[in-house]
Amino acid sequence: MADTLTGRRIIITAGPTLEPIDPVRFISNRSSGQQGYAIAQACAHLGADVTLVSGPTALPDPLGLKTVRIETALEMLDAVETALPADVFIAVAAVADWRPANRAEKKLKVDKSGFTGLELVENPDILKTIANRNENRPGLVIGFAAETHDVENLAIAKRARKGCDWIVANDVSGDVMGGSHNEVSLVTTDGVEHWPSGPKSAIAAELAGRIADALMQNA
Repeated sequence: MADTLTGRRIIITAGPTLEPIDPVRFISNRSSGQQGYAIAQACAHLGADVTLVSGPTALPDPLGLKTVRIETALEMLDAVETALPADVFIAVAAVADWRPANRAEKKLKVDKSGFTGLELVENPDILKTIANRNENRPGLVIGFAAETHDVENLAIAKRARKGCDWIVANDVSGDVMGGSHNEVSLVTTDGVEHWPSGPKSAIAAELAGRIADALMQNA
């Protein structure tokens, strides 16, 4: 296994996005950011120039790399595109699929029919956008598939649908999004490879090593 990513530029997204409804409420998810942060640190440990684009988390900025803090999906996409070009893009973040069409300036009130005036629009698909760029597309684009059922088949379909090179599939039906351990499968053109369960830091180190190997082979 290659032991270096020196000279390689890697962009990683991590954590949730937070889509404001009004000054009090928002749309988000349970992502802690731990896996994305661990991958960023593992890549930096192998010498990569890492930019971590992070949604709101309780984690401190990792040492030895650049962290860009954002809140919404639109801000995350802008930060990723600003950080290009890169050799590798890893979309670990759990981006909210929807956002309110209009953020209310005052707290919305609820009547018998529910919220008044809450309309949702689709957020940009960051992974698909980067994977299908005509210019400055990273040589290796990796996505994550967080599923609660039929994990392998859904991940295979996602890789084809998004146009990315690899998908890391994980079952989040348990405590994965907030816990310290993970169990994943790597989906590539060669098929599906199941990795043993382990700490998120170990998953990150394995993925960083695989990335180094892939870049070395394509050099």
